[in-house]
Amino acid sequence: MICVATIQIPSQYTLSLIRRIQIVTITWMSIEAVLSLWSAWKARSTVLAAFGGDSAIELLSAIIVLWRFRDDSSEEDERRAARMTVSVLIALGACVVWVSSISLLGYSEPKPSYFGMVVLLAALLIIPLLAREKRRLSAITGSAALRADSAQSGLCAYLSLIALLGLGVRSVWHVKWADPIAALTVTPFILFEAREALKGKACRCC
Repeated sequence: MICVATIQIPSQYTLSLIRRIQIVTITWMSIEAVLSLWSAWKARSTVLAAFGGDSAIELLSAIIVLWRFRDDSSEEDERRAARMTVSVLIALGACVVWVSSISLLGYSEPKPSYFGMVVLLAALLIIPLLAREKRRLSAITGSAALRADSAQSGLCAYLSLIALLGLGVRSVWHVKWADPIAALTVTPFILFEAREALKGKACRCC
């Protein structure tokens, strides 16, 4: 059960900030997902595929939160949005495990992807800023959906770092299993955040 605190009625200024940051997230995640998935396909990289999947899921999460903070939204919409954002967190964990397992079983052997590393570096610079602002706004509004979305952004930043390290090890030392192991490393973070959101930690009601 997702526990949602009494929703604070945000000011028009706060609403404007939330919508603006969600639009920025949607724009960036659209670009990031396309570029990282294209790089993953070219390099047969599971960690880039996992990162691209994360970007697509974060895009969906941002769209859900943008819908949540429309002018005529209600507390029931907040609960629905919170459930959906937790669901996409769990879907992300399943996606990472699946693509990493395929690589570890030998069905796909990744190649070095320097373009993918550039995409990951850009994400590492941009995403933490979005995550921090979303956390701040979730504290102001008491929104579990926005807090879960900020967790998605934070995890995207963690995954970009881990993926960058994995690709770097793969490119320099040619360690075949570094790529999928790097992807699997982030899975516990994903499941932890999903559990915390389910417990209601996002809205400080437990």
